[in-house]
Amino acid sequence: MKTTGIAEFYREIFGDNQHQLDALLENSSLNDLGHFNVFDTEKFYRHITNKPEMTYNRRLYYKISLIKGENLVEFAGKSVLINKQGILFATPKIPYRYTPQAPQQAGFFCVFTGDFLSTTKTGLLIDELPIYQPNSDFVYQLNDEQYAVIELIFKKMDAELSSNYAFKYDLLRNYVLELIHTGQKLKPIESLAVTSNASSRISSLFIELLERQFPIENSSQTIQLKTPTDFAKTLGIHINHLNKVLKETTGKSTREIINGRILEEAKILLKQTQWNVSEIAFALGFEEVAHFSNFFKKYTAFSPLKFRN
Repeated sequence: MKTTGIAEFYREIFGDNQHQLDALLENSSLNDLGHFNVFDTEKFYRHITNKPEMTYNRRLYYKISLIKGENLVEFAGKSVLINKQGILFATPKIPYRYTPQAPQQAGFFCVFTGDFLSTTKTGLLIDELPIYQPNSDFVYQLNDEQYAVIELIFKKMDAELSSNYAFKYDLLRNYVLELIHTGQKLKPIESLAVTSNASSRISSLFIELLERQFPIENSSQTIQLKTPTDFAKTLGIHINHLNKVLKETTGKSTREIINGRILEEAKILLKQTQWNVSEIAFALGFEEVAHFSNFFKKYTAFSPLKFRN
């Protein structure tokens, strides 16, 4: 069961209390692949003095947050302010930061893995839905009536999760899909004016997006974002703007940063694993071993095998 990202999320909040982590993770579909859980926001953070800023930090799960309270959401070159209440649809593919602007916070949120809404269970490709596209605004303001409708769905999920109904996870999937379809009908919150720290935020989000692909832990894993265009598309900005920002903030081009991180991982895999060069090349996004060998030799003057030996 792919719950690693969920476990990291719980650990960030509750620390290394294994008993508590096990209790949170047991709300998984035991007969199906995937993980789902739902929380009352106020109760969830009750023991925490200050609700923490939610940074990107290699999220490997989806999160839908019904928000009551003032919050700032920042992603790439945009910032949106939730003044009263809203809903946010988070995906592993879109980096953002979420910072409470007031101590009073309420609402609900649910977390789930991609496997929970797999195509075999829903007939949909979740990442192809409009709300989960890289150019999606994914943050929506709610009026009182809309908030009440969505709050009722969350309350149904919360009650169903504790039930003994044999098909409760099928019902929970339907509730999640209802939230997604409801969200896709909403009007996004207007962006705030671009602030002076937009460049540093884009740079930071780019680095986080790059780093989330590492470390590579098994030979069947392969990086998905390989080119400057891949990153610009995911961040929802023009490639020229991304290049300009990174050059200003790091002194390096987008390509230089990507290649540098891939080279670093290549050295680690060559020295610390027994994988053959072909497996390492695939994991690092190279379609041909020769391309990987040429890349590695260009930056180190050694072939991968000579470096390993």
